[in-house]
Amino acid sequence: MTAMSGVHQGQPVRAAGAPVGRARVAMVLLHGRGATAEGILALAAALETPEVAYVAPQAAENSWYPHSFLAPIPSNEPGISSGLLAITELLSVVESAGVPRERTLLLGFSQGACLALEYAARHASRYGGVVGLSGGLIGPEGTPREYTGGLAGTPVFLGCSDVDVHIPAARVRLSGQVMHRLGGQVTLELYPGMGHLVNGDELSAVRAMLAAVAKAA
Repeated sequence: MTAMSGVHQGQPVRAAGAPVGRARVAMVLLHGRGATAEGILALAAALETPEVAYVAPQAAENSWYPHSFLAPIPSNEPGISSGLLAITELLSVVESAGVPRERTLLLGFSQGACLALEYAARHASRYGGVVGLSGGLIGPEGTPREYTGGLAGTPVFLGCSDVDVHIPAARVRLSGQVMHRLGGQVTLELYPGMGHLVNGDELSAVRAMLAAVAKAA
C-alpha cells in the first residue's frame, strides 16, 4: 500500500467544542501510540476553552507509524507520510469551514507530538500555534533538517520530561532549535523527573496560546 493510498486515510475524525463551521479558532489534536482520537480529545475539556473547534483524526490500528520516532524514516513508512497527509486533509477541511491556518493550532502528544512537529517543519507556515507534548522531530541522529518555508512568528510550545524514556531531552532541544530557525517563537520546558504525561503547567501554556489566538481573531 502506498502512502498516498492511505494507511490512515478514511479513518474517523472526532470532534469536540464548537462546531468548526461556527468557530473562529480550531485545534487539530494528534493522539499517541496505542491511543485514540477520543482519548486526546479529553484535553479539550481540560483546556476549558469551549468556543474552540477541536478535531482529532484517528490513526489506523491506533499507531501513526510502527517503530520509534528515532528509527530510520523509511522503516516507519508509509505511516509517517500517510499521517502527514491526514493532517493536510484535515487542515483543508477546517480552512474550508472558515478557520484559516493562522487561527488553527496543531497539538500532539507523544507519537502525535512527533508527527505534529514534523508536519509544522515540513509545511512551515503561520499557524495559530504548534504544541509538542513529549515529542520531537522524526528521524535518527544526523537526519538533515533543511526544511524550507517559515513559521512567521508562530508560537511553538515544547514540553517534556528531562528523563522521558521515549523522548530524549536532546531531541526536544534540537526540535526547539529547528523551530526557532524556521521563525517560530519557541518556549521549551523540560520538567525534572516527570513521567510520560501532560502536566498542569503545559495545559496552562496551551490555554494561553488559545486565548491569544482568540483575542486576535
